[in-house]
Amino acid sequence: MENNTLHFTSLAQALVSLYGEEIKILQTDRLSGGDINKSYGLTLSNKKHIFMKANSKDNVSFFKAESLSINAIKKTNTINTPNILCTGTDNGEDVGYSFLLMEYIENNPSNKNSAFWETFAYKLAQMHKADTESFVSKGKFGFLEDNFIGYTKQINTPTHTWIDFFRDNRLIPQFKLAEKYFDDFMQKKISKLLDKLNKILVEPEKPSLLHGDLWSGNIIADSNFNPYLIDPAAYVGNLEAEIAMTELFGGFDKIFYDIYKRENLLTPEYEERRDLYNLYHLLNHLNMFGKTYFEPVQSIISEYVD
Repeated sequence: MENNTLHFTSLAQALVSLYGEEIKILQTDRLSGGDINKSYGLTLSNKKHIFMKANSKDNVSFFKAESLSINAIKKTNTINTPNILCTGTDNGEDVGYSFLLMEYIENNPSNKNSAFWETFAYKLAQMHKADTESFVSKGKFGFLEDNFIGYTKQINTPTHTWIDFFRDNRLIPQFKLAEKYFDDFMQKKISKLLDKLNKILVEPEKPSLLHGDLWSGNIIADSNFNPYLIDPAAYVGNLEAEIAMTELFGGFDKIFYDIYKRENLLTPEYEERRDLYNLYHLLNHLNMFGKTYFEPVQSIISEYVD
């Protein structure tokens, strides 16, 4: 699978290429949400409404990575994602900016009813069952390119085993970034934890394409109650890591878990591994947002290492 998303060197060039010479932006609405990028709704002179993310010009790699993740999810033909229109950079606004243009999906949070969660659980399970061969260049786990979890680089170097992948590409890079938070005693516990991963984690029956950053803010409901995945940090891994993250910040509706479990993808021992998977995301929050997250990180390490 290649990243075939169109890329342009100005916003004006992108709009002309997508919609024609006479196209103009009639209205720009700043949208809420997102810690990393600015988000806008663009109303065009052809009456179309599209979604734009923007960041500094140097951060165009964020958007190229996101488009690859979204297109990977779309390729599974299982769950909705907004259509990617293009990526690009623009020299305007003094220092310039990068952008991602996408289909605009009106988010209706009140539409997240029981039917929504039932549909979402089923479709996510189907995505986790989908073939992953085209998403990894070699090996079984990883992705075609590195991407980002928040603004932290997420390493996706392919491996043949899940345990090697989670240790080398998830935990070790985050522990290195967080070194300043750990004294010698904790460093020894971290080493013990990394050494005993093969006694805690298990290899999945088959690899799965994961959204990679699956919390409630990255699922939206359209006007017809259809679920859409947004803001992925996709890779091929163990679906247990995905479900673990859904439980990290408050969890989803109980119906979601009831329906997902009916697909028989989770083993009863999953809950014994859940906190270890979430250590990755808590470490990333520690590295991005500071010591507020140190205590839960320390607690999980101590949960698995005496």
